[in-house]
Amino acid sequence: MRIVTWNVNSLKQRVPRLLPWLGERRPDVLCLQETKLADEPFAELLGADLEARGYAVAAYGEATWNGVAILSRVGLEDVVTGIEGGPGFPNPEARAVSATCGGIRVVCVYVPNGRTPDSDHYRYKLAWLASLTEMIQHGPRPTIVLGDMNIAPTDEDVFDPEAYIGQTHVTAPEREALAQLQAAGLRDIVRERWPDTERVFTYWDYRAGMFHQDLGMRIDLVLASDDVAGRVKAAWVDRHARKGKGPSDHAPVIVDLDEAPDGDIGPVVPPASNPAKTKKLPQASP
Repeated sequence: MRIVTWNVNSLKQRVPRLLPWLGERRPDVLCLQETKLADEPFAELLGADLEARGYAVAAYGEATWNGVAILSRVGLEDVVTGIEGGPGFPNPEARAVSATCGGIRVVCVYVPNGRTPDSDHYRYKLAWLASLTEMIQHGPRPTIVLGDMNIAPTDEDVFDPEAYIGQTHVTAPEREALAQLQAAGLRDIVRERWPDTERVFTYWDYRAGMFHQDLGMRIDLVLASDDVAGRVKAAWVDRHARKGKGPSDHAPVIVDLDEAPDGDIGPVVPPASNPAKTKKLPQASP
């Protein structure tokens, strides 16, 4: 079973990339974030195309901002939107959807950005993560939590730690909140499989040639319980999907369970190009 997470940064803008990609990579379960579409427009835009490809859809969206969805062709049961008891800003946002797909509880998340350390949105981010952790602690197994976490787990997951001083995504409280989520029984699949590999990034700012210089971050994560992690045969970032015309600023992260149709081909496909060591960070929010 192939399970994928992808922050598409506006589904409407990404349709010309998404549909051919589905035919190429053929995921069994695809978790989307930042769809920026309410549920009815989502269905009008893609419902027929996805049904023709064999996908059932659980979407939880809102106009303009946020939005998550699970696409599955291995079953879609017990759909839950949001996190029960979770905080809003000020109202609940479309940042989480869960369903059982192929016997695995799939939790698709778009963690709040945090904006600036010590802001109200930063505190909201930490509270939201605490609610997610509580849900996972009391939730069913096997489980996989995947999506745009808006946290780089370690300094090895950013192109230059010094460039991020004073920024969100790398602060100790955020990383501790992520560690608490993993302590609920989840393993970081990509890093566990490629522990010593440098420059495994999933997000590159649109500006200043960041992608072409491979100045990125690893903030799109796949966290799995032991009973899922033990089935992993390949885990990789589809960097090719970040290339070309009209890409998202995030690349898909692909995990293959039980078998690897493309082989165990490495952490990033294709390899990075023109890596740079240091650069001033553009002022942008992934």
